[in-house]
Amino acid sequence: MARESFDKEIQFLRILVLTSGAYSRQQFAQRLGISVHTFDKTIRRLKDIVNTVYQQLPQEQSKEFAETLRFSYYESADPMLLFLYRAKSLKESESHRLSLLLAAMQDEGRTVMELLDACCSDLPAELPLPDEKTIRSDLKYLEEVGVIVKEPGGRPYRYRVHDRLVKDLTYEELLDLYDYVDIMANTQVPSVQGYLLRDSVKKALQQAGGAENVTGEPFLYKYHYYSRILDEAHLFTLLGAIRQRRKVRFLYFSPRTRKSYASKNTNPLFERETEGKEVVMLPLKVIYDHQYGRWYLLGSESRQGIVKFRLEGLTQLNEDEAVSEETFNEKLHLLEEKTRYSWLIDTGRPLTVRVRFFSPEAPQPNFVKERVLLQGQWGQIMEEDEASFIYEIKVHGTTEIKPWLRSFGSSCEVLAPEHLRRELIEEWKEIAAYYESV
Repeated sequence: MARESFDKEIQFLRILVLTSGAYSRQQFAQRLGISVHTFDKTIRRLKDIVNTVYQQLPQEQSKEFAETLRFSYYESADPMLLFLYRAKSLKESESHRLSLLLAAMQDEGRTVMELLDACCSDLPAELPLPDEKTIRSDLKYLEEVGVIVKEPGGRPYRYRVHDRLVKDLTYEELLDLYDYVDIMANTQVPSVQGYLLRDSVKKALQQAGGAENVTGEPFLYKYHYYSRILDEAHLFTLLGAIRQRRKVRFLYFSPRTRKSYASKNTNPLFERETEGKEVVMLPLKVIYDHQYGRWYLLGSESRQGIVKFRLEGLTQLNEDEAVSEETFNEKLHLLEEKTRYSWLIDTGRPLTVRVRFFSPEAPQPNFVKERVLLQGQWGQIMEEDEASFIYEIKVHGTTEIKPWLRSFGSSCEVLAPEHLRRELIEEWKEIAAYYESV
């Protein structure tokens, strides 16, 4: 799949999840910045992949695409969003070729020439036949990502599938491994690799114990952010650019804009202006907001200095020129100074927030204090008595800490700064007005 297509399908799935299929075809296409014809092509492409994934459920294949979202609300790892990662960046010929190579190396080690013969004999007639150089390139890639290993011995080298982990484990050990991977993938970030490993271990369980012996899911995860999975499409490209000290180039759509995607203008006769913003910047950090399930990119731009972007707005992401180690360290030091006291990514002027938290009446445990100590980052409790305690923290602005303070309700009173206190008073007055008698 081309990179543009991948971006388009990510944005399509995000809107579909957020709206539960409430938009019409025309509204979807308008929001995405594409034609209805392109929208229909994307639907067909996604349906093809979903039908392949749900081969064991033929009755589902005739339903509308939106229905696949409702197949299993709790089964967040399968495969509605993750199938994109299996399809990403693989042309049709590559997909067939890699599948044949892995199948040939499943039971025994094979040489390059044996694998070349296997590919040439089993590839569909309409696909081009690979040469030895292509096969060696495929084997190098599979070896780098840990899918295959080179067997010990001299030339010609033999390669086999790297599956000793699951083959050497008993059925009970595989169950324990599956439970562990399942928990980690659903509670830690990044998560996509964990989901793919989880899928592989599940297949190993089915092979080891038979489909009739595979038990149901031991854990269910209801509070799950689909967007964090989708945004990981960009995460590893950005982390690679940071490691290599390279700039990145992308088209950005702010969450405030009405559009979230624009197709590439490949035909000069049909060029049109997009609502996205073309950005070239040096990525310095990627930050995850666990409260809202959002990824943020922080970096440096030549004209604006320190800049911040939400990963969900990035499309057409590509690496650009490299910078020197000295330049990178200089920009990183500036960013760290700007975000030293950021609750998340605020870069305003430092100020001290002073809050009184009220403790619950005995004999209840002081869950308010426990939560403040757990989530309060570098803040400190300055005074304390039986009824309440005073908490202070220095932050770069109040925008990001305000929702956290608001979540404590009547158990929290902001003492300083005065402007934050006034803002919260006005917000609570507005909320109170909603509940006045009609």
